[in-house]
Amino acid sequence: MWRLGACAAACVISVPLGGQTARLTASPARPLRGSIIQLSLKEASLQLDSIVAIEGWMAGEPLHFVAAPRGAWHAIGGIPVDAPDSVVARVVVELSSNRVDTVSVRIRLPRLRVSASRPLAVSPRFTRPLDAETEARVARETERAREVGRQSHAGSPMWTQSFLRPRASSITSRFGSGRLFNGKVTSRHLGVDFRGAAGEPVYGANRGVVALADAFFLAGNVVYIDHGGGVVTGYFHLSQTIVAAGDTVERGQRIGLVGATGRVTGPHLHWSARYGTLAVNPLDLLALDSRWYGARASGQPTPQVKRAKQGDASPR
Repeated sequence: MWRLGACAAACVISVPLGGQTARLTASPARPLRGSIIQLSLKEASLQLDSIVAIEGWMAGEPLHFVAAPRGAWHAIGGIPVDAPDSVVARVVVELSSNRVDTVSVRIRLPRLRVSASRPLAVSPRFTRPLDAETEARVARETERAREVGRQSHAGSPMWTQSFLRPRASSITSRFGSGRLFNGKVTSRHLGVDFRGAAGEPVYGANRGVVALADAFFLAGNVVYIDHGGGVVTGYFHLSQTIVAAGDTVERGQRIGLVGATGRVTGPHLHWSARYGTLAVNPLDLLALDSRWYGARASGQPTPQVKRAKQGDASPR
């Protein structure tokens, strides 16, 4: 569980609200690229001019604030893997007096470093350029996955418990590591690989709806689960999928079997996550307390949460 300390050394900008102040804070203070961060909007105590609507953005993605105790609202956001040296979250709050104010927080990022994974010597078919037809297929499949992320913003969080690992086995490749093929760094790994033999079970990380179950060129047999609130998890290279699009799955439910389908060198599970269209580290979901952000989060009547248009850089 991540805990918000005294601003956690994050940069905070506060603005007056009805003669008092509201603060937007972010944790952790220096997240890695691809991280999921926690945002907290805190209303001043004895607030006479109360917040009635909230609209927020970060990195081109809308923020969804959930009411919390003691005049606070919580949201999560994703740091892009290709972000520059900082990312700004902006929130517009509308007050019962019809006044509108903006609060923001700048999240500064550490210097970019790409750690290299264990070198792999593979067949040249894995490194040679794709033909035009295959490139077009990969682009279509990538866009389908991004669309699942976009649609996830339309629903509220569905989970009432913390996220689970999809397998209990060891991790063989972590998020963000460089992929070395035949001595060359060809890409960054935007997921987490779990050890597994073909046919071993894969479990859904939390409650959600299967938004996509299909066979992709690179990822093989895939399942994408929309958990709501902008959160999507993906399960790649399955030998078999045992759920279908539209199914509601529960936390820990078996959804498929480990395999080696797609463009891989052997059987394993590749687990991915998105916040909206942004690829994020799925292991960060394990630290997300459902009481902080999830279907169980509560504390006071939730103000109207206005939804920003996809890709908007700033409010108003």
